[in-house]
Amino acid sequence: MELLMKLRLSLLVTIPAVIAGCTKIDSHLGESSDFRFEQSMEWNRTHSAREIVVQSDDYTIMAAADSHVGTTGNLDSFFRIASASNVSAVLMSGDLTSGRSEDYAVFEEHLPDRDSMNIFLSAGNHDLWYDGWDEFSARFGSSSYYITVKTPEANDLIICIDTGSGTLGDYQMEWLRKILETVRPEYRHCMVFTHNNFFRVNQNLISNPPVEELESLIELFTKSNVEMVFTGHDHKRDATLFGNTTYLQVSALKDGEEEAGYCKINVKKDKLDYEFRNL
Repeated sequence: MELLMKLRLSLLVTIPAVIAGCTKIDSHLGESSDFRFEQSMEWNRTHSAREIVVQSDDYTIMAAADSHVGTTGNLDSFFRIASASNVSAVLMSGDLTSGRSEDYAVFEEHLPDRDSMNIFLSAGNHDLWYDGWDEFSARFGSSSYYITVKTPEANDLIICIDTGSGTLGDYQMEWLRKILETVRPEYRHCMVFTHNNFFRVNQNLISNPPVEELESLIELFTKSNVEMVFTGHDHKRDATLFGNTTYLQVSALKDGEEEAGYCKINVKKDKLDYEFRNL
């Protein structure tokens, strides 16, 4: 009860920003959250499960967001660092592009070969503009899925959820709840990545998910021992610990950003460590 009261008090800070931005939820972004989720599930059913096999119980992940291609200077730098660091996976939390087909083509051209780097993508609000979901789904498949990381002694779980239009929608919320209740207990560590941030850092017109949905998600993550959540969206880095979950918001990879950077996550046997880094 004490944790729930703390959650509700924390989200009161978020309400004005949500109200300011809520008129944009599922309005100018084409397909609804439920529609995209159903397409993602269909893709998942016809493709192999996403798995990574690592040779040690300790490994490294890099998380980034908001490259907003067009230009690719920072994106290329990020991939060079990831390649030199020999990371086990790269998570990119949305706003990869502007949504235009030509920018999707540029982004895809600058992705490292999938045989040399495990890259996992989530759709952001900008990725959905200009009929962008058609481009995302055709090129990258699903935006709602989970990844199993197999280590010598344990398995870890990474879940990607689609918040590109400001809400998970009913179908995806039920899917996520089921995954955390039935699949999560089989895994050592659990992480989630998505585009929309959960705790407001900048007071602007960018919307968070609806307050009631945030409350349900944060309570679910606490109950299910989700240890880290990676987001972008606000172009500003932040770390908020709530319950036993650390909510990490990475700064933007977009060219021209003063603090363009990423987050490095060291996965260890008994804990997760993180470090924000500039490019």
